[in-house]
Amino acid sequence: MFIITVFLLLSTGLTVNSEIHSLRYIYTAFSKPPRLEGFHEFAALSLLDNRMIDYFDSDHPTKVPKQDWMKERLHDDYWEKGTQSRKSKQQWFKVNIDILMKRMRQNDSDVHVLQWMHGCDGETQPDNTLKFKRGIDRYAYDGNDFLSFDVVNAVWVAAVPAAEPTKRKWDEVQVLKEYTKGYLENECMDWLNKFKNYGEQQLRQASPPEVFVFAKETKIETNMLTCLATGFYSKDITMNIKRNGRVLTVEDELMSSGVQPNDDDTHQIRNSVEILRSDSSKYSCQVIHEATGVDVEKVWGKKHFHILAKLAKNKKTSLESFFAQVKRATERQKPTTSKKRKLHLTDSTRSPTGNIALMRHVVPTHQTCSA
Repeated sequence: MFIITVFLLLSTGLTVNSEIHSLRYIYTAFSKPPRLEGFHEFAALSLLDNRMIDYFDSDHPTKVPKQDWMKERLHDDYWEKGTQSRKSKQQWFKVNIDILMKRMRQNDSDVHVLQWMHGCDGETQPDNTLKFKRGIDRYAYDGNDFLSFDVVNAVWVAAVPAAEPTKRKWDEVQVLKEYTKGYLENECMDWLNKFKNYGEQQLRQASPPEVFVFAKETKIETNMLTCLATGFYSKDITMNIKRNGRVLTVEDELMSSGVQPNDDDTHQIRNSVEILRSDSSKYSCQVIHEATGVDVEKVWGKKHFHILAKLAKNKKTSLESFFAQVKRATERQKPTTSKKRKLHLTDSTRSPTGNIALMRHVVPTHQTCSA
């Protein structure tokens, strides 16, 4: 499964936390249907800061949004044109896989794969706009580097001898080199700025934290009391665990995860402290999120522990399932009218899709040239 490994390496970009934002378009085409679950003969996706924002594949040949703000901010004609663009690329890939297979004297007995990734990285400026940092445009064949574009010198670079004929052919097309360089430095950056702003505007509209207080029974005579706030934006937040009204500190052996990213640009934080089971003190969790005007303090009660200790003891319960049950249990104790939000519990470490895939807004000039 070298293809999956290569895809993941190609799609790895820079994160939001580094103040570098990235936009990637990734296309994958097989020489014939791969007969593997989750894979398609042709697929395409777009990644903004490693999060999938749209998707297309040959079994469901329609370009679709993968973020709410993409659906809300981009009109029907954008998706219709995008669908047609994907279909034309699918045909281009089919023709060029055939060319490369003949060039390398390969037959139809094996499945071969051609991949293309292109995009740009931008660095955040004081006015919140992005300045071009680097552009990427490269191809891989059967999981190995094949051809890439040197943006600085505006030439194609062959990674293997089989790519030399393509390099010579494309280098002779001056308009192709000029277009590729201009696209990466300008048009790609325009889309990156636009997508980044669309996503941030939605977050700024409504991203208050959800707050949970729970305890887990340990092997000794103590409980681990934890306060969790998740789903908030911006990242500036204050969290306190109090004992009889006094704010606990590191001197009380308070532990904190610090603010961590969720997979949709919101954040989470959790503070924990170990307490004796016999402790009858009043414990509470205070969360202040000035960006959304939230200032809430939730009290931990013994009755909560008796409900949740049973959940914590169940080793088959996943972390996300555990917290979902925590939420339901605590809501039963005190009715709330707040709007339910998606519960984010872990760092963004999972791949956006089980498929390998593709995308782009306009048909690139590459598709006017064969390999």
